[in-house]
Amino acid sequence: MEGGGAGKEMLVPADPLGMCSRIAVLFRALDRMPRRSPAESFYLYAERPSCPDRPFASEVRGDQYGCRNPAGAPTVSNVTDEPTESTRAARLLDAQAKAALLFAEIETRRLVAAGEGERAVSDRIRDLANEMFGTTHYWHKRIVRSGPNTLLPYRENPPDRVIGADDIAFADFGPIFEEFEADFGRTFVLGDDPVKHRLRDDLATVFAAGRRAFEADQDITGKELYAEVERRAAEAGWQLGGWHAGHLVGEFPPEHNDWEDVDSHIVPANGKPLRRTDEAGRLLHWILEIHLVDLDRGFGGFYEELLDL
Repeated sequence: MEGGGAGKEMLVPADPLGMCSRIAVLFRALDRMPRRSPAESFYLYAERPSCPDRPFASEVRGDQYGCRNPAGAPTVSNVTDEPTESTRAARLLDAQAKAALLFAEIETRRLVAAGEGERAVSDRIRDLANEMFGTTHYWHKRIVRSGPNTLLPYRENPPDRVIGADDIAFADFGPIFEEFEADFGRTFVLGDDPVKHRLRDDLATVFAAGRRAFEADQDITGKELYAEVERRAAEAGWQLGGWHAGHLVGEFPPEHNDWEDVDSHIVPANGKPLRRTDEAGRLLHWILEIHLVDLDRGFGGFYEELLDL
């Protein structure tokens, strides 16, 4: 059992958000999904070379993302009709369900463990995803951070760090399943530090409060939801660690991949309703991202998944 073994303690939070019920809804929706042709499936799953005409951000390291289909190759758009809204929602939920299974297996195999380097843990999670789902690509860089590195937002690339025996760590992975993006993050606590355990538990609580606010207001804007998440974090005694509290998610390659675009993020500058359509008339779907930090104690935690499905 790679990366695991006796004596390596790891605690992870229970998921209070009804994942099982949402997975049940997903499988009912999957029965109505169109089946892919063999040709289409080949191009969706085959290992693809890097594409010099579409370089990725220099901050990405160590991943093979794959590239757009070559000219004339079958794609979703030219082999099948545009997916319906229910199909898009079902595929996003399917992608998230697989990510949740991956993270459950991370716990089972105790991959986040004292004495392991962050990069080594990230590579083992990558290998585990390949084992469980076949060759898996990622739409953003793979992140495993521990200790003071958990204070840093996504864009930072801190030096590799060895996870300690009384540490806190989080993993943030964006796997692509059948050309649809998942974005999933959870926090792991090693040892008995009560403050770290409280932060880990508060992540799910603040997330749930954000989701309730979204569900209660059909016209809620990015600005309003960010303010609610920030308020809930402060009530629990934490600060937000990033400049946003979520972002758009959908098909890969992402059309809304401008990380400077406030309309694509849950931020104070986004005064638009989150429930709206894109230029093609498709409903937008959102990830809610909770990054809580304690600057005085020098650590943080992370929790994210789909907001609107």
